[in-house]
Amino acid sequence: MDYDAGQEYNQIHNDLEVGAVLEFRHAIGNWLAAFLSEALPGYRRIDTVTVDAIAEILMPGDVVLVEGDTRISVAIKYLTQSSWSHACLFVGDSGSSSHELCLLEADLQEGVRLIPLQHYSGFNLRICRPVSLTDQDRGQLISHARSRLGHTYDLKNVWDLVRFLIQKPAVPNRWRRAMIGLGSGEPTRAICSTLIAESFQSINYPILPVLGPEVGDEGEVPVYYRRHFSHFTPRDFDLSPYFEVIKPTLELGFDYQQISWAGEEDS
Repeated sequence: MDYDAGQEYNQIHNDLEVGAVLEFRHAIGNWLAAFLSEALPGYRRIDTVTVDAIAEILMPGDVVLVEGDTRISVAIKYLTQSSWSHACLFVGDSGSSSHELCLLEADLQEGVRLIPLQHYSGFNLRICRPVSLTDQDRGQLISHARSRLGHTYDLKNVWDLVRFLIQKPAVPNRWRRAMIGLGSGEPTRAICSTLIAESFQSINYPILPVLGPEVGDEGEVPVYYRRHFSHFTPRDFDLSPYFEVIKPTLELGFDYQQISWAGEEDS
């Protein structure tokens, strides 16, 4: 065997080994994704608002937060110290039915997809609405998110999160956000909240920016810095001062005097 043929043989052998390792890791990642997506017993929805009422007030660009009940939700809730473990972006039209494919999400097993609001009818939900979006920016936001349809979920995120399911470390609060920079960062892979954060950053809409040190005493305009989109979690849309929390009951006209309490007789 001459030198060139030997090199070619070694290259083919190495490629086969690397391919086998990647295929094995992919198979294990898929198994873990299925395992982490399994629902745990004991979850209970306490929200008294129906998904049809929620669908009635949703607007394009709204972020819908979900209180999940899967194994992966446990890790996300622990790291973020929040009830919200998943985020979706509403990309339909105002007044769309809860059965229409209007929610865009990055699913652990299915990747970036469209689902109906009814898919989360058994979960507590929260609507976080960006304010004062122009029609142009709203359209660009939704177009950017829709362009990710078909992308796969970032399975590196699975490996990062599974550590916290095996043994939850005692992580000080100040370090938790640094540990949430999850995923490989590859452009064709996505995680639910990072997909949405990247879409909002594409139109320069703030979520939780960092205030720079360039704040003077003479009334200068403060300078803000973007966080990397991989550092955002579902709860950040809830905490953001730039998103309005929408309560369907209040939006539809709440009158506390119309509530009928059990055990009370008319006086």
